[in-house]
Amino acid sequence: MTKLSVNINKIATLRNARGGNMPNLLQAAKDIQHFGAQGITVHPRPDERHIRYQDAYDLKSEVHTEYNIEGNPIPKFVEMVLQIKPTQVTLVPDAVDAITSNAGWDTIQHKDKLKEIIATFKEAGIRTSIFVDPELTMIEGAAQTGTDRIELYTESFAHGFGLGNKDAVKPYTECAHLANEVGLGINAGHDLSLQNIKFFKEQVPHLLEVSIGHALICESLYEGLESVIAQYLQKLA
Repeated sequence: MTKLSVNINKIATLRNARGGNMPNLLQAAKDIQHFGAQGITVHPRPDERHIRYQDAYDLKSEVHTEYNIEGNPIPKFVEMVLQIKPTQVTLVPDAVDAITSNAGWDTIQHKDKLKEIIATFKEAGIRTSIFVDPELTMIEGAAQTGTDRIELYTESFAHGFGLGNKDAVKPYTECAHLANEVGLGINAGHDLSLQNIKFFKEQVPHLLEVSIGHALICESLYEGLESVIAQYLQKLA
């Protein structure tokens, strides 16, 4: 089955809104894993508006499944990842003022930069993934960087699917086939939800892992974390 990694940024956002430690981020990560999720994802940003850098360190001892740290590889981020040594690092070209991730890497323009950073992480024994748009040229470029995996940026699929356009998944199917052919593992994430995840999984071959945060936490407000995680796992089986 495709693994489910739960992005807990939104839990940190709720905690930060009032200060203190409610909800308890570490306990939430432990509970999410207990409920069956196969990974925990965090995406610390320089302004620490949700996940703080200290959270990323503190979670190291609590995540016994796969630990995925996402972010723009600025020096502070690189240093943190090398110290923590998570299961996977996902490189995302975030602008400092971005509300959320909104584009993948240009793997051709930034090939040399990505190759250098990826080599550093792989030397430390950390699996690497890079966030990419569903474009065949970007997949070809990714294959030249030395990365282990790509994460397909799924916002355009989710938007199209929500409008009833199931053909919005076609670029992802094509990219997944190419990525597999060139030896890249395939992850996906952004705006995936209970409404669209089963269709996406059925249409995109070789899908190893999805990272889901915003929709999952919103759905859990009504149905509870344990129930929602169980529903995702069923749809990803």
